[in-house]
Amino acid sequence: MPKSIRVHLLPSLTTPADLAGNCVVVIDVLRATTTIVHALAAGAKKIIPCLEIDEAFQYAKPLGEQTVLGGERQGRVIDGFDLGNSPEEYRPAKVRGKTVIFTTTNGTQAMNVCRHARRVVLGAFVNFSAVCERVCGSDNVDVVCAGTYNKITREDVLLAGAIVDNLERNHPGPCIFNDQSYIAADSWRNLVAESGNRIPLAESLRDTQGGRNLLEIGMEHDIEVAASIDKFTIVPELDVKKWIIRLPIDESVNL
Repeated sequence: MPKSIRVHLLPSLTTPADLAGNCVVVIDVLRATTTIVHALAAGAKKIIPCLEIDEAFQYAKPLGEQTVLGGERQGRVIDGFDLGNSPEEYRPAKVRGKTVIFTTTNGTQAMNVCRHARRVVLGAFVNFSAVCERVCGSDNVDVVCAGTYNKITREDVLLAGAIVDNLERNHPGPCIFNDQSYIAADSWRNLVAESGNRIPLAESLRDTQGGRNLLEIGMEHDIEVAASIDKFTIVPELDVKKWIIRLPIDESVNL
């Protein structure tokens, strides 16, 4: 049976109805999905993604000390929040056993378009292989790129292309792609072909819109962190009915 692998280079290039019933991978390399993986690896109990800042405060208020407010606007920590959107801020001492209320400029917007999907997983380069393994058995896989301010960003295109390339190589039968899948896969394969055995991912991520945005606000280290391929083997999943992100029980982190 052919496998359908579709990439959507922006959330605005698809719809909840189009994704309904499918397995979806949401990616925001710089930095939301990278940060979410780090937070859950550090022992966060669960993450509640919010579209708006006021919504995040409302969720956090009744939970008191059991919550951590995290996220960004314009790349920077939000006033009144505990943490920003830098992955390594989410250390066990800060988030272990707690609920993270999380809102970002682009990543949480991308999740919203997946609200009718059958399954939603969150991917980054830091958990790349684990994500590919998790979704490889699905007949219909959609990859939704967050982009930046409704503009396509190369960092997300590269990861989307790497996922397409991996799924195609590991599927025994034919695959059906949309044009955005071909565009993403070509971008990734060109990078691999040009670099030989050593893929200069951090260098490539610096020269993207998201990378340049981070350089402008002095957060270059976050680019290095996001470029660490397969640092983790966990795969966060968004429960679209309860609207929480957590790890499957068999992936729970003991720290």
